[in-house]
Amino acid sequence: MLRIGLTGGIGAGKSEVSRLLAAHGAVIVDSDLIAREVVAPGTEGLRAVAAEFGPGVLAADGSLDRPALGAVVFADPARLAALNAIVHPLVRARSAELEAAAGPDDVVVHDVPLLAENGLAGLYELVIVVDVPDEVRLDRLVRLRGMTADEARARMAAQATREARLAVADLVIDNSGPLAGLAGRVDEVWQLLKERRAAG
Repeated sequence: MLRIGLTGGIGAGKSEVSRLLAAHGAVIVDSDLIAREVVAPGTEGLRAVAAEFGPGVLAADGSLDRPALGAVVFADPARLAALNAIVHPLVRARSAELEAAAGPDDVVVHDVPLLAENGLAGLYELVIVVDVPDEVRLDRLVRLRGMTADEARARMAAQATREARLAVADLVIDNSGPLAGLAGRVDEVWQLLKERRAAG
């Protein structure tokens, strides 16, 4: 098994890279997806979040009101740290379960948005960073995700700097160009990963 860490700042296109790697046969362990799973209605995670942040972060149907929670945590580093202290251990436990289910010859890609922030690079044999200049990320968040510029900057500021992410990279996928060129870049990375796996 080859264990890969995949990361990139919000708006960099990490999810698209993850999708392309999955199409090649990689086993994807998606931390964002798992983070949603562990705070789904009826979970201990959701109960812990509601206890910490109050009923204002719950929607009328009892599910997590993500925009309401985001407005609290992305404006206050201490509150973000409190949320992470609840969610991250749950995500780690579920990620370990999914990895354990993979085969010995699989390439397991851990899609981890906060890899650099949480000092996780050492957990993986290789770290891949999807890299885009900050001004391009800002434009994408405003144009494609409907955020205001201030909302986008707050989300970006809550993550590691571009320099901090690049400092932990073993491989960098530049996604600043058109989406059409991304598949070719991912093809090249997949070949490298297969060679690395074959070499043991």
